[in-house]
Amino acid sequence: MTETALGNKLPITAIILTFNEEKNIEACLDSIYDSVGEIYVVDSFSTDNTLSILKKYPSVKVVQNAFENYSIQRNWAFDNLEIANDFILNLDADHRVMPELRDELREYFDKGVPENINGFMASRRTMFLGKWIKRGGHFPVYHGIIFRRGFGQCELKKYDQHFLIKGDSIVLKSNVIDIITESLTVFTERHNKWSSLEAQDFIDYQNNKGEGRVQALKDGNEMEKRRYQRMKYYSYPPFLRVFLYFFHRFILKGGFREGVPGLIFHFLQGFWFRFLVDAKIWELKNEKKE
Repeated sequence: MTETALGNKLPITAIILTFNEEKNIEACLDSIYDSVGEIYVVDSFSTDNTLSILKKYPSVKVVQNAFENYSIQRNWAFDNLEIANDFILNLDADHRVMPELRDELREYFDKGVPENINGFMASRRTMFLGKWIKRGGHFPVYHGIIFRRGFGQCELKKYDQHFLIKGDSIVLKSNVIDIITESLTVFTERHNKWSSLEAQDFIDYQNNKGEGRVQALKDGNEMEKRRYQRMKYYSYPPFLRVFLYFFHRFILKGGFREGVPGLIFHFLQGFWFRFLVDAKIWELKNEKKE
């Protein structure tokens, strides 16, 4: 049996995670509100105006669950929500589904999604200080944004999680906009926290070889290829790989062509953050020796 569009809305359930997202949630919802059949917001007890804003959207189903980490929250939603549709769209509050992506999905569902297709992948358009960062190897970067219920889960990582999809996926041509920061202060605070998670994830990966994660496969799907590139990066000597990575992104991949926003982004995300991760890996390894 194939999955087809019903009426004006796609037979898709969107799940959005929130915590204090008053600046983002409205634009996120507006990008899908009239297009998908069901929307859940899983909120981690926001203390700003997020919940008040959600009241403007009467059909949105709001549930609250204490946040432990991204993977656990996502998988809790899959296991506990009464999801009406066979396909699940996973979004964060700072994501925006482009009209072209909605149209592309409608074409697939109007024709009927083949039984062997259990997911859809799309690239994100990173927006940083109002600029689309499309050079420096940062676009396209594919993520599994939709999967068939029962055939997907969030991988067990503390940072930079992808969705494990069982079976075949379609790679979409259109994108999801990702508003990655509201200010440089927020950006650096988040990446300082994320560098600790990434460092611990790397230590965990060395210990259990990536159980419950997207596999690093040179000839796999787009996410698996990306993970292969990430693990190849980690095969190079610590700290030296940071300089090589920044040179690759900023010079060889043309990041320097994106002006001041590109310089700031590629230096902070492609050098400072990566250097901080290596420093914290070194710190963790040396703590264990003491």
